[in-house]
Amino acid sequence: MDAILLLLVVVPLVIAVVLVVWAIGAYNGLVTLRNRVGNGWAQIDVQLKQRADLIPNLVETVKGYATHENEVLTQVTAARAGAVQLAADPHATLAQRAAAENQLTHALMNLTATAEAYPQLQANQNFLGLQNQLKDLEQRIAYARQFYNDVVMKYNTKIETVPSNIIANLFHFTQAQYFQADEASRAVPQVKF
Repeated sequence: MDAILLLLVVVPLVIAVVLVVWAIGAYNGLVTLRNRVGNGWAQIDVQLKQRADLIPNLVETVKGYATHENEVLTQVTAARAGAVQLAADPHATLAQRAAAENQLTHALMNLTATAEAYPQLQANQNFLGLQNQLKDLEQRIAYARQFYNDVVMKYNTKIETVPSNIIANLFHFTQAQYFQADEASRAVPQVKF
């Protein structure tokens, strides 16, 4: 009789302890992934800031050679201003920031394509150095975006799959947004003279 009573007390207690340990592990895993998503975006943000800081020098260098290409230079300057403004806005959403950065990427592609029409500019060491810095930054941004999207996929998968979705719903974990290129960024730049 004492063994049965002991069994009736111990088994539910062990099950409760296992469930609590699992819930803590699931919660901590979700928090870790949510923090990695935030860190991933912060890494993208650092690279975007460096790109935004480089662009005025690039625009000024091109401006010296391509004075009649004001439309392209204006687009780059306006796109940079929009991206910097949204970066400083704490209420800007990831979608708004991504759209502004995609617009800036498209404007930079147009600037690079336009610059190819000026042989003197292509030979300018300052321009070549800035262009190489921009190329390196774009590669780091692409890597940071890929890392971010990989972490978002893991986080969103954990939120959606059983049994961790129980903890996610209980503690109101929400899905993160992917950083996606828009249609304008996928298009090939058009250079018109």
